[in-house]
Amino acid sequence: MGGGKKSRNREVLFDGDVVGGDRWHAIRRRACGPALLSGTRSTAHRSPNPILGIRMAAKAAPVGRPGLLLLRRTDATFSAALRARYRVYDFYALGAPLRAFLAAAAAEPDPPRAALVVAGGAVLVDAAFMDAVPSLRCVVTTGAGVDHVDLAGCARRGVIVAGAGKIFSVDVADHAVGLLIAVLRRVSAADRYVRAGLWPAQGDYPLTSKLSGKRVGIIGLGSIGWLIAKRLEAFGCVVSYHSRAPKASVPYRYFPDAHALAADSDALVVACALNDATRRIVGRRVLDALGPGGVVVNVARGGNVDEQELIAALQEGRIAGAGLDVFENEPHVPPELRDMDNVVLTAHEAVFTEESTADLRELMIGNLEAFFSGKPLLTPVALP
Repeated sequence: MGGGKKSRNREVLFDGDVVGGDRWHAIRRRACGPALLSGTRSTAHRSPNPILGIRMAAKAAPVGRPGLLLLRRTDATFSAALRARYRVYDFYALGAPLRAFLAAAAAEPDPPRAALVVAGGAVLVDAAFMDAVPSLRCVVTTGAGVDHVDLAGCARRGVIVAGAGKIFSVDVADHAVGLLIAVLRRVSAADRYVRAGLWPAQGDYPLTSKLSGKRVGIIGLGSIGWLIAKRLEAFGCVVSYHSRAPKASVPYRYFPDAHALAADSDALVVACALNDATRRIVGRRVLDALGPGGVVVNVARGGNVDEQELIAALQEGRIAGAGLDVFENEPHVPPELRDMDNVVLTAHEAVFTEESTADLRELMIGNLEAFFSGKPLLTPVALP
């Protein structure tokens, strides 16, 4: 990754991201709010030199606390809880390029052995990451999905991994059903219709379709998929599913592939992990099988759906609508999706509620405490 090269009015923050003038200073102000390390003020506003910043902060940090790489934006409550327990090397507080940040932390006399990493791909724990911090022995990720972590590489290097477990399952299931209702009933479009004053001018909003009684296919019947299915039962929906193999003792019909599932469904909910087998599992063939009256809801990963094929199917009327919480190039959403009234969009927020966030804080700290005390992780991720 690129260094912090300066020219007259611009500076390279990360690879390929050149910012300048007021925008650069705004980014630095946002990044430098929290202390870089516990008990110290961030020096990032004075110098982009990560080695200088980390070394100055480390000298003032409490002695004897284990080091932790923090690669996730945190609120004041979680930040305080972490800083009370660890020497926190805060990537976002420093505002340095990732490679320089990792190299500076690795050069410390007592380099960090654990990393707390945001999910979703903003930071990839890959071979380059682990090469940069050879001391790393534990990765705690804040997501249920682990597609941003090289699990095979972790296994080879003796790095253990903890995920969010089932912390988010209830919230994601609720959100999936909410998106499904919002798409079928055109809740967002009807809201805009009323706000624009069109009701008295143009009359009642056009008729929509109900959820009750629909045939709903779920791709991925893990903890989230199962909870979605249970909620849909209450609406009288006929639930079926596709996963790697049939699930024992489930009352729902199993389909061996996503195409066959879509052909027998009015709505398709994507709730599977992202891996080589499920990348773009919903493509043109599956969308055409779903048909012009069908809708798609994705609460898994953006990469599970071929976004361009989805856009084409919506534009051409080959499916009726979509509810999307995740996207291929987050946080960037294609303008075609933003412009469609039959599409409901949320900002990868299905997992986040006040309740789940509080639970996540406790779980992440519990996993870190377990690692540093030599105990089993609370929510370990199986390594290949």
